[in-house]
Amino acid sequence: MTNDGELSQPSEVAPGCVRVAAVDVANLCDESLRARLVEIGRARSGLEAMYADTLGEIARRDSTAVAEQVAKDTLAVSGRAARADVKTAEALGELDATRSGLASGQIPPGHARLIARAAGDAPIDEGFLAGRARCEGYDEFRRTVARHVADRSGDDGESLLERQRRSRAGRVFTRRDDGMVVLHLELDPLTGARVNTVVAATERSMFRDEDPKARPTPAQRTADAITKLLLEPGTRRPAGTTLLVVADYDMVNHQLRNTRLADGTPIPIGDIAKAAVEMKVLPVIFEDATADLRMGRTRRTADEFQRAALALRDQGCIGCGIAPERCYSHHVTEWRDDGPTDYANLVTVCNNCHKVKIHEQGFTVERDRPKGRFRLRAPPS
Repeated sequence: MTNDGELSQPSEVAPGCVRVAAVDVANLCDESLRARLVEIGRARSGLEAMYADTLGEIARRDSTAVAEQVAKDTLAVSGRAARADVKTAEALGELDATRSGLASGQIPPGHARLIARAAGDAPIDEGFLAGRARCEGYDEFRRTVARHVADRSGDDGESLLERQRRSRAGRVFTRRDDGMVVLHLELDPLTGARVNTVVAATERSMFRDEDPKARPTPAQRTADAITKLLLEPGTRRPAGTTLLVVADYDMVNHQLRNTRLADGTPIPIGDIAKAAVEMKVLPVIFEDATADLRMGRTRRTADEFQRAALALRDQGCIGCGIAPERCYSHHVTEWRDDGPTDYANLVTVCNNCHKVKIHEQGFTVERDRPKGRFRLRAPPS
């Protein structure tokens, strides 16, 4: 601290890093606050590059295990976090373009970690991914990386999916501080999507039967749904448990390609064929112009075909990006204002974004014209 109470500045800054001065943010206008966040984001990226360089050098001089222990002891992080950080650091040591973009603040830390992880899954084109990382948001870039890995794996992503299946894990334990029992699952994308679909459909069924004046929170409803599925296995599967799988049709070779889940996660065509034996298949072909999916004022909620089309278009909540099977449809022009239940007037939102952001905090829906995607916009201050 300086004598006048302000934070003192660091004595040195790594080359390429952004130096952010300490200011009283209460005196900044909205535009300046946003500009400051941009500065801080670039500085954080630079610090992450320095952190990775340091961990990587410790691992090189001693060992991976030593670097993990040093990170755990020095920074007071969990062993799991330390292992992940060292693994990322070692990968970044071999990824010059990604490490350079991170150090300059042009590639966010989360994007760099996605590239580092992908490098262990397939022979990636680092230049391509580093370029996309500079201009795509996290959710969009995550889908870009997943598709790239599937394309570069040489087997339509089958080996990656098999590795993910072998990495499945589950724990049931009691938290010592409060006695709550915790269920923790890690599943491959296809299995996870199927589980998520059944849980979400159960939640929707329970929502319809709730007292509107005494509804549980979304988290409580999820807990109730999972408990019901585990303890009442004979219960009839709720409606709406269709797993939506998307594929492009190659008109030249007359075959399906680029098979993926509704959120864009690539899935090998062979695994889709196997899963189709057990899953309900929704036989719908979506044209680019789907404005014919109109219900007008004949019903308030989207039907199954509209939900599928919205999941394909929005790929999850337009506010936070949560998976589409955990979302609901929202009328852009509200139903109470005579808004129709038409595809063009509906967007995908999760319960929290719908209730809190839209109806309590006044967020509005706007369309990103260059990308043709919808998003939520915060109200002016």
